[in-house]
Amino acid sequence: METKVAAPAQEHDPAARPRLYGIDGLRFLAALGVMLFHYVARSSHAWNGEVPVETFGDLAAPIIYFALAPELFFVVSGFVILMTAWGRDVPHVVASRVSRLYPSYWVAVIATSVLLLWLAPHGKNITFGQAAVNLTMFQALFEVEHVDGVYWTLWTELRFYLLIIVMVAIGITRQRLLWLCAVWPVAALIATHLGMKYVAMFLLGGYAPLFAGGMLLYIIYRHGSAPLPWLLLAGNVGLAVYNIVPAQMISLTRNTAYQPSPLLLGIGVLACFGLVAAVSLTRLRSLPWQWLAGLGALTYPLYLTHQHWGWWFIRSLSPHLPPAVLLPLTCAVALACAWLLYHGFEKHVGPRMRRWLQARLSGAGNVKRQLAVT
Repeated sequence: METKVAAPAQEHDPAARPRLYGIDGLRFLAALGVMLFHYVARSSHAWNGEVPVETFGDLAAPIIYFALAPELFFVVSGFVILMTAWGRDVPHVVASRVSRLYPSYWVAVIATSVLLLWLAPHGKNITFGQAAVNLTMFQALFEVEHVDGVYWTLWTELRFYLLIIVMVAIGITRQRLLWLCAVWPVAALIATHLGMKYVAMFLLGGYAPLFAGGMLLYIIYRHGSAPLPWLLLAGNVGLAVYNIVPAQMISLTRNTAYQPSPLLLGIGVLACFGLVAAVSLTRLRSLPWQWLAGLGALTYPLYLTHQHWGWWFIRSLSPHLPPAVLLPLTCAVALACAWLLYHGFEKHVGPRMRRWLQARLSGAGNVKRQLAVT
């Protein structure tokens, strides 16, 4: 594969390059992978009371590796969030991230809570209090169970956003980022092995190399190829394989009826970095497929809503439809719901919320500066 790297962009203009539509495509494919994993491979009794292995047999065995889709999301986030934060101030970054995460999330929490409390109470036991705490997105900090298990990645993303906001406040430079990507994942590994629970939590534990690797790919994309970023990227890829493969072996053995291969999991982790590199550092970065942006917009609402609503839909219709019909039908319904959530709500509320928050945060910052001067 050719790895022709674009020339460096101007330091002061992080938005100088055209949109990377391949990134949108990767995000959407990752969301599809998560959905298929939950419907076809993850243990549940949605399929007419049967676990998926009884319905799909060995056909579902390769689907277990789609469990690595969140790892791909994290590498993409490292790339994209750094790209959007570089050259911005704290109010802009905070407003951008809050308005991006919360509107659809609130709708998803409320909708899934209604489902689990009234429509399908046999699916998962939750309480009103649990649902209320989940609306904060900080439920893991308070050791409250997620209404929907997929929310665990959002808590991880929030901690990464906090790290980025700290870097924005300090001042983002290439040199500082290289130091961060060299020290942070190693510190996270040490804190995890020493049992330093809260330090490891703040440093994102075993997921730190994924975000750091995405950041390093953006540095290479922005500034061009150089030995040090590639060396640090190789180190973070190695750390990611070391962290993720054993964790996924345990998770997949517990949550599916299949025995995963550590070799294939390791290849999957490598692919998470390789795919982001391919769409940003090769000719694929010039893909003119604007329609991928539309699919990318559906990624977040699809991720938030597909699991319990999909299982309920399957459970309701599995006595009446064969799996070969019901599976694509369920995926189509999940995509339609994601389309409605994005175009009917997030697309309108998110930008307004961002502008409102940025105005308030910028105004508060101006007042503080004026007080400091006086």
